[in-house]
Amino acid sequence: MKLLVISNVWVEPQSTAAGSRILQLLHIFLEQNWEVSYASTASKSDYAFDLKVLGIATHHIEMNNASFDAFLEAEDPDIVLFDRFMTEEQFGWRIASVCPEAIKILDTEDLHCLRKAREGALKENRSFAESDLISDIALREIASIYRCDLTLMISRFEMELLESFFKVPSQLLMYIPFLLDSLKADFKSYSEHDNFVSIGNFLHGPNWDATLVLKKSIWPLIRKELPKAQLSVYGAYPSDKVMQLHNPKEGFLIKGRADDAMEVISKAKVLLAPLRYGAGLKGKFIDAMQCGTPSVTTEIGAEGMQQGLPWSGEVVPYFEEGNTDFYNAFAKAATALYSNESQWKVAQENGRAIINANFQKSTFDQKFIYKIKTISNYLKSHRLSNFTGRMLQFHTMRSTMFMSKWIEEKNKGG
Repeated sequence: MKLLVISNVWVEPQSTAAGSRILQLLHIFLEQNWEVSYASTASKSDYAFDLKVLGIATHHIEMNNASFDAFLEAEDPDIVLFDRFMTEEQFGWRIASVCPEAIKILDTEDLHCLRKAREGALKENRSFAESDLISDIALREIASIYRCDLTLMISRFEMELLESFFKVPSQLLMYIPFLLDSLKADFKSYSEHDNFVSIGNFLHGPNWDATLVLKKSIWPLIRKELPKAQLSVYGAYPSDKVMQLHNPKEGFLIKGRADDAMEVISKAKVLLAPLRYGAGLKGKFIDAMQCGTPSVTTEIGAEGMQQGLPWSGEVVPYFEEGNTDFYNAFAKAATALYSNESQWKVAQENGRAIINANFQKSTFDQKFIYKIKTISNYLKSHRLSNFTGRMLQFHTMRSTMFMSKWIEEKNKGG
């Protein structure tokens, strides 16, 4: 099998959870001895993972350029994996034209329309409603899902939302969470952990919002109870406005990018993440559970991870109409977890249980490969049963194709 991954970013596992997730998928494909190539429209950053060490060929590609068609003909992939729906929008019609028999797989990373809908409700200071999901981005994202042969969902909550609210057929979806090995190693003791930590790529809106909430509303309450405590805030791509929050006198320390996220998390006693909106699974909690560092977050932060198990710390509901109550409740939960060794130890073990019950690679990798092979063997009937996808492909190919060709000609003239 030849597999081509198309993305608008390079893999940065130390910068984003999405980078770790795509790397996990790549390892599954390589374990099948498949020939894997990775193509991106982005320029390589200093923090990009060197895929060549894994034997993966890398290519730079351009949007709205016929050179991609020639590249595609030379690659002749059996499977194409789109990293996020925007990539499918840009290149899906070309795949359908040049390699119509290639299986098209979409990895959503998170459900973008859900994250945007929650963000909109937050900005309007009101509760999120399902009607918020009906948006232009939802129309684009759901259409992309239909145009693909299979879509990977990292969150059970989001998969169920697609099936129940958007009525997406279950045969087009597959639940593939973070894929981890069993967690057996002994953790560091309570006394070996100290202070608080927060971490998250600052280019991601929910992380920046959570940092502001910590700085302005929650951390002062924690410091009032724990005057010597410090909070180290890590995250890739910190802007000037992020760095301006740094205040050693308040114990609020902006550290910027972490060279090793697991190392900095493992040193802290409690991870704080007052996420007020977002979607998908949050890699920071996976890292924290693997390190034996309990956390305090919101229902959105923990969404899709517990699956009936107790959280590795505390989950504080976000009160849209009573922010002060939320800030007080969050600070109280953080202070109690930090100060109570027995409670902290229980939280630590809860994290181990969540990892071992819900995120074992061995539970999902062979099912994933079997699903791909089944689609490959019955591709014609699989597509015939997806009339909506065929209809959207028919119209999208024409509208997107003509827009892309117009842009290409415009670029030649410029």
